[in-house]
Amino acid sequence: MGLFERELEAAKLRAELESLGEGGRTVTVTGDAGSGKTALVAAVLGSEQTGLSADSLPAIGPRVLRGLCDPLGTPRPLGPIRDVLGSVGGDVETRLVDLLGQEPTVLVVEDAQWIDAASVEVLRFLVRRIERLPVLLVVTYRDGDVGLGHALLPLLGEIARSEHATHLALAPLSVQAVRGIVGDAGLDAQRVHELTGGNPFFVTEIARHPGERLPPTVRDAVVASTSGLAPEDIRLLQLIAAAPDALDDRLLPRLHIDVPTLRRLESTGLLLRTRRGVAFRHELARLAIADGTPPGVDQEHHAAILDAFESMASTDHAVLTHHAVGADDGGRIVRYARLAAQEAARTGSHSESVAFLTLALDRLTAPGAERAELLELLSTEQYMVSRLDEARESARAALLIRERLGDPDGVAAAHDRQAVIEYYSARRRDAEEQADLAAHAGASPAASASAEATRAYLAYRRQDLDSARAIAAVAREIAGTAPDEKTDAARRRLAITEAAADLVEGSTASRVRLLLQASAAIDVSLDEIGTTAYSNLSALDIENRRLPEAEAVLAESIPLTIERDIPICRQWQTGMRARLHFLRGRWTASGEDAATVIDDHGAPLALIWPHVLSALLALRQGGDPDPIDRHLQLAWEHARELGESPLLLAVLSAYAERAWHTGERHPVLDEAEAEVKRAEAIPGNAWAIGELLVWLRRTGMSLTASQVAEPYRLELEGRHADASDLWLTLGTPFDAAIAGVHAADPEVAIAALARLQQLDVDGTAARARALLAERGIRSLPVQPRRTTRANPAGLTNRQLDVARLVAQGLTNGELAERLYISPKTADHHVSAVLSKLGLSSRREVMRSASEFGLV
Repeated sequence: MGLFERELEAAKLRAELESLGEGGRTVTVTGDAGSGKTALVAAVLGSEQTGLSADSLPAIGPRVLRGLCDPLGTPRPLGPIRDVLGSVGGDVETRLVDLLGQEPTVLVVEDAQWIDAASVEVLRFLVRRIERLPVLLVVTYRDGDVGLGHALLPLLGEIARSEHATHLALAPLSVQAVRGIVGDAGLDAQRVHELTGGNPFFVTEIARHPGERLPPTVRDAVVASTSGLAPEDIRLLQLIAAAPDALDDRLLPRLHIDVPTLRRLESTGLLLRTRRGVAFRHELARLAIADGTPPGVDQEHHAAILDAFESMASTDHAVLTHHAVGADDGGRIVRYARLAAQEAARTGSHSESVAFLTLALDRLTAPGAERAELLELLSTEQYMVSRLDEARESARAALLIRERLGDPDGVAAAHDRQAVIEYYSARRRDAEEQADLAAHAGASPAASASAEATRAYLAYRRQDLDSARAIAAVAREIAGTAPDEKTDAARRRLAITEAAADLVEGSTASRVRLLLQASAAIDVSLDEIGTTAYSNLSALDIENRRLPEAEAVLAESIPLTIERDIPICRQWQTGMRARLHFLRGRWTASGEDAATVIDDHGAPLALIWPHVLSALLALRQGGDPDPIDRHLQLAWEHARELGESPLLLAVLSAYAERAWHTGERHPVLDEAEAEVKRAEAIPGNAWAIGELLVWLRRTGMSLTASQVAEPYRLELEGRHADASDLWLTLGTPFDAAIAGVHAADPEVAIAALARLQQLDVDGTAARARALLAERGIRSLPVQPRRTTRANPAGLTNRQLDVARLVAQGLTNGELAERLYISPKTADHHVSAVLSKLGLSSRREVMRSASEFGLV
């Protein structure tokens, strides 16, 4: 019947399609069920009975890929992503962004109100990079079904923040449009509009049956299409309606649906053939038929479909679980939900793994070893998605069962898992207690090796490197008595701990070892282990001001934590990137990352740096003192409970900087001397100690230590100009300026103030200016207008990517090719970067690249 009252939306979508060559875009299409979302997209992109297709588009047009979200009880992990990859011969190991970068593509994700969390993370990653890809992403969903806590919300938030997105909301049809649809059928358009509320699907169903009494509901309109079917055919139609995704063609003979029967069912106009099999042409039609299924018969239908799937040895465990639930078959629910959870975890869909394991546990009646094992798996997956309180409870429940069964391996595993959970909860004492209990549980070599690996890691994190190596040696000896496959994970964890300990003591060759361990673990789906290696490496690089190396690590690791659905590690690494940006003077990007972790209610361990950075950003920019104090208090509470010197010293340094800005000395600083003495006896604290000592010296409090990093040592010795030069070499412009401000030489101090005033730190600059005035220094530099400040402070994460390519010397044509955009769009991006940097040419960006941390 064509589209009615969708001309404006169709024109907008067509315009987005035509501008695909100028850079990637995202379009969201929303509306109620039956509002015509799929019809609109199909009308613009081309369609066949099998769904969206590129076949009807001009030969020069983009390819069209389609991913469907199914209304299963628990979503199929990476369901729409698997659809897309499968349509081009890829698999779940194929990176979607790499695939989409190969040629101009329209990617349609339909019915996203049923999307799974892992797909959301993949699409969020895509949206962040879409401007550099030749991709039009179209997401359709029912906005009325997306409430608080819905899995789709993080993606919608990402799209809302994007500068490259368009939203199309489909309104109900007017009476005039309804008249255009039903006019020839002799129906009262006003009455039809009142009855249907202008819902296009409902109106169309009524128009398909002219001359009949107006049906009062959508269901009645759909059921009218079945009036000519025999009772057995209606039963088979209801059987097909029990399959929400589609009924696989291979199942039809097993369900006694032959070709003549199928033709009779298709004559109703309710079904269509897709590459997945036989499906209803609209979800409303399927629901209308399913709702008419007599009580008890629905379970029989699900059981029949489940039997048919089993007879063809199906391994689609998510779908098998759905039908087991529909059949109310507890035994098969437990069996398939467990398998679906394990598959989800292997493919990096940890949120769905949690859902499947929870379902299995709800239907498992036996209180024995199987329940304990499921609880242990659930605890691990809950930890991976940063649901630490729930992970702790699951581990404790498993422990009680293992203790009752007298199972030392199970007891050790439960304590071992709790140790990791408590550590990420910033509860060191509880973590070490659980690790000790695991190690002394009298377990097998494999379980004991894992427990000792945890103890070694905790010792390394508290910087007791000798103990970490000694425990690791014991663990390796234990592991040597068991088969390699049973102790593989423990061996990998030990190798990471040993390499990280060596790196703390200055063995930079250990960086390569950590990178290799991370990559090797990810390759065999040991997600937690691999991302832990990346997390430690990035943290050590940043702590030791190896900023280019840290940036390269995070550029590789953060996308992995998104693709593999590992929030627990993504939060930590995003916090590390926030610190990296902060040291580089990229205030906007740092604030973005810090806020992301805090808003995501990250694990306490991951929250410390974001709280510190949020406080310092506000402090340096002259913000409200109340949020500053709240952030510092939360950071201090978590750091105290964790008890690690680098973090304790970092929070104390922030309090010292607060005292420098405000003239108010917080009582927390009374602990500074004791913390410095404790940290000085531990290797790896030179930078943290130096930062605290320098900020204390600037406030008039003098402490000494032998372990102080070079730039801080130079300032403590009064060599402020040398310290400032070294900071510039390291790529930290704020540290360079603030060190110079405190120089005894007025000329050095004045020049440093001028640089400081260019950094968009109005609070710090005002305080520094006042200090120099108090020293009697005159001829202070004029405070520059914000528009003349040349620095990367205002660049977002996205704009930093463009700036880096400009700094590499790429021309507009080369930049356009790299980012999959037109030269005109590339020129626009470059102009925006130059404006924010306060520079006039690309050559100036290249000359200033090192200073701005762009290389």
